[in-house]
Amino acid sequence: MASIQNVQVFGLDESIYRSGYPMLKQAPTEAEFEAIVTEIKTARETGEADNPHIRRAVKLANAKGGGHEQFLSGITVTFDMTLSNKAWVEAERYRFLTFISSMSTMHRVAFFKIGESCNEHTSKEAIAAAETLQEAYNNIDANAEPTRKKAAYLNLLYNLPAGFEVMAGMITNYRCLRNIHEQRRTHRLPDWQIVCDWIETLPMAGELILPVKP
Repeated sequence: MASIQNVQVFGLDESIYRSGYPMLKQAPTEAEFEAIVTEIKTARETGEADNPHIRRAVKLANAKGGGHEQFLSGITVTFDMTLSNKAWVEAERYRFLTFISSMSTMHRVAFFKIGESCNEHTSKEAIAAAETLQEAYNNIDANAEPTRKKAAYLNLLYNLPAGFEVMAGMITNYRCLRNIHEQRRTHRLPDWQIVCDWIETLPMAGELILPVKP
């Protein structure tokens, strides 16, 4: 099953403050910046509704058109995400959903426990076929039959089921996650429903990422 672990969020309070930069008359000093960011953090954690920086950021995040939500790009998120092969192909379409590092089928395809690495929608027949190819590959002596070994490797690699899951360390930002949530909340793949459920748990997701409720 798809999953997300080891989540870290950076730059939330700083980006909330920076959302007001277009209206500044002069740059803040480092001391001013740190003081206001601390004020925002305290207000956010205590649920203070009247903080002007938070109110402005929420308003800009939900403004229609004009790129007012650009400051969301400064709120970065790192995490480890496990998805099926089918879902990873779709995830790679997001320009600002970036791989830090990932498990590698190219390097470790001979050693994966294929049955344990496939989701519940993968047929037993598909798993058995891949396991047979894996066994065949592992039983070939590369020194004695290099050409056959290479062919067996490709047969195994290209026949991993679409439901085979691998984990990758990722980095993205709130603006990209907002786009993902908007596009994938009703997607047919269960992987995306798990991702969207997770997005909704992030700090201030309701105010900055999710669509405004009428």
